[in-house]
Amino acid sequence: MPPDESTSSGRSHRAPDGQSRVQYWAPAIAVSLTTFLIVINASLMNVAIPTMVAEFDTSITVIQGAVALYSLVIAALILPAGTLPSRRNTRRVMAIALLLYAGGTLVAAISWNTAILYLGWAVIEGAAAAVLFPLTFTVLTVSYDDDARATAFGLLAGVSGLGSTLGPILGGALTTYASWRWGFALQLVGVAVILVFVRYVTPHPLSDQPSALDTGGTVLSIVGSTSLVTGFLVSGKYGWVVARQPFVVGGRQVNPFGTSPALWLLGVGLLAFAAFIQYERRLERAGQSPLVPLHVLTNRAFLSGVLTYNLRSIVSAGFFFIFPVYLQAVLGYTAFETGLALLPYSLASVLFAAFTTGWRKFIAPRTLIQIGIVCMGVGLGVLYEQTGPTQTITRMALPVALVGTGVGLILAQISNMTMSAVPTADSAEASGVLNVSSSIGYAMGTAVVGSYFLGHFYGGVVDGVLRAEHVTVSTADRNDLVIALEDAAETATEATRQQFLTHLPPAQRQLLRGIFENAMFDAQRAALLLLVLFVLVLLLASTFLPRQIPDVDDPPAHPESRPEPSRETADTAVED
Repeated sequence: MPPDESTSSGRSHRAPDGQSRVQYWAPAIAVSLTTFLIVINASLMNVAIPTMVAEFDTSITVIQGAVALYSLVIAALILPAGTLPSRRNTRRVMAIALLLYAGGTLVAAISWNTAILYLGWAVIEGAAAAVLFPLTFTVLTVSYDDDARATAFGLLAGVSGLGSTLGPILGGALTTYASWRWGFALQLVGVAVILVFVRYVTPHPLSDQPSALDTGGTVLSIVGSTSLVTGFLVSGKYGWVVARQPFVVGGRQVNPFGTSPALWLLGVGLLAFAAFIQYERRLERAGQSPLVPLHVLTNRAFLSGVLTYNLRSIVSAGFFFIFPVYLQAVLGYTAFETGLALLPYSLASVLFAAFTTGWRKFIAPRTLIQIGIVCMGVGLGVLYEQTGPTQTITRMALPVALVGTGVGLILAQISNMTMSAVPTADSAEASGVLNVSSSIGYAMGTAVVGSYFLGHFYGGVVDGVLRAEHVTVSTADRNDLVIALEDAAETATEATRQQFLTHLPPAQRQLLRGIFENAMFDAQRAALLLLVLFVLVLLLASTFLPRQIPDVDDPPAHPESRPEPSRETADTAVED
């Protein structure tokens, strides 16, 4: 049972009389289950893509478009949505967002064409998730202090890791033995369970004087987030600077000066965020309420945490892109077996995220984060050494667990450290910034590591065929062949690879099967080395973190100005 009072932060954190242990931890349970639901939702979708393509009689590109749109909606809305607790009843905001999310899952579950699927899954669920993601950090920050807050953030991190691993297992089982629609429908049960705990979330808005929404800042943040995420998503196909292939819109090629659309989108995104910062500064100087207070954007401890969190997102996104593809395309694992192979990662991340938060009494939080980063690097290095035809689930268990251990140690401290660097009154805005950074990090990790991995794979296939046929071509022609192979056949998956090979004579089939496998092994090693490089950059960034958890909160200036809770909620609200 957490202590009834904690004064080390300068604030009283006392559970109301008669509050049970379950009621005390109900906010943490509510936000952890919410995160679990959202994370597992994305995993379910990825596993079900081939089945959905067949059922809707469409292409993989169309279904993947729903995945991309879902990410874009979240990235676009997460910053303005994250400020809602500053202006509205926190409990009501969370309940409404959950009900909206449930509505989206219902629409997706009964969808009869891709347009309805886009509406339910990408638009409605995406908008609800944009509210719920930053709300999780905000609720934990205002509900707990000190060790209890660290434990709550550790639980959130562990449950998130568990969802990303269980998603493929559950999705594979439902898709194989029932229907992918049950993956959406069962989430309605999850929402109902979460709503039971939401009633214990504090109802008070973070500000006693709610301000109007900063429209200009909202528009600039949406343009910046959407442009950056889209730029990263298209970079793999069209290149980063020089266009790898034509970018066609409405039947017309759009490649000014031979450049890739990614260059322009990333440029627009960076300019939009630069304009956003200038606009917020001008708004604050005029005595108005900006979307994000300037002192949050200039807080060095907070920004160092955001940078570290962003780089960790890049590594995690890259790992979860390349590893399942490798397991299924080369080692021949099913989605279910892939989930089992990743289970050590999940278990280690849950254990080390949820049960090591108290270690900061003996080891500095920054040191724990750096130990976690080293664990990730060692795990990825061992996986690099093991990559080959003799690799098995048993042999992979230790390095995969090491990667999970590293993630758990990092997340057990970094979320709490970053959010504690700003006053609780600004936690909603800070949470929005942190989640925007994470969304961009995941898009960047998928784009950079994913395109590097697939580029090595397709290039290896072309090189292997040319060597086998003793053909010599120019670098330009070789690159054209790589692009043509990318567009002609999605051979990076086991199913499409087998479909491709069945149309060939036996001799060619045997030759190409070996070429495919060797190319995938080489691509896996190259991508793992790239991830190790990112881990080294992450270790460097961690040196800018404060050594201990920051403590910036002061007692509320006018605690009596808060509205008196009703008798119904008096025993459930957490008092500051």
